[in-house]
Amino acid sequence: MRRVEVVPYDSAWSARFEEEAEKLKRLFGGTVVEVHHIGSTSVPGLEAKPIIDIMPVVQEIEQVDELVGHMEALGYRSFGEHGIPRRRFFAKGDEVRTFHVHVFEAGDEGVNRHLAFREYLKAFPDVRAEYGDLKRTLAEQHPSDIESYIQGKQEWVSETERVATIWYVAEQTK
Repeated sequence: MRRVEVVPYDSAWSARFEEEAEKLKRLFGGTVVEVHHIGSTSVPGLEAKPIIDIMPVVQEIEQVDELVGHMEALGYRSFGEHGIPRRRFFAKGDEVRTFHVHVFEAGDEGVNRHLAFREYLKAFPDVRAEYGDLKRTLAEQHPSDIESYIQGKQEWVSETERVATIWYVAEQTK
């Protein structure tokens, strides 16, 4: 059973992202457009589960399906879309996860949503602190129930993503 652990921000997360992103860039080759560090570990000062979220953006999502065996050779498990249409999700580690990889096709709204959420938390320290408090509280309430932890923050995340996306689009057009 996976434990829910939220820890203080660790500046080493950025280096761990860079190292793993280079492996993924080599694996995806010419299909990869860009690779982003997303999720809580990408936001300086934000408490997080110590799992690095990586978002490769590719030219065509179907090309990723041909690379599943290669991802498995790197220690990843494929979960297919895993509840989000046109995404490919991979996780490294079973009981102790180390990386999550969320692959989207260029132009997919999921790319914008993840980047908007990350940048919004970076830009608004009060929102970042509120999210950190929520995550810490939920981890304390559900230390061995990852599904309850995720469900407990879902409404907050969805509403913040909505606001963040509006803000992000406006920032991009300035």
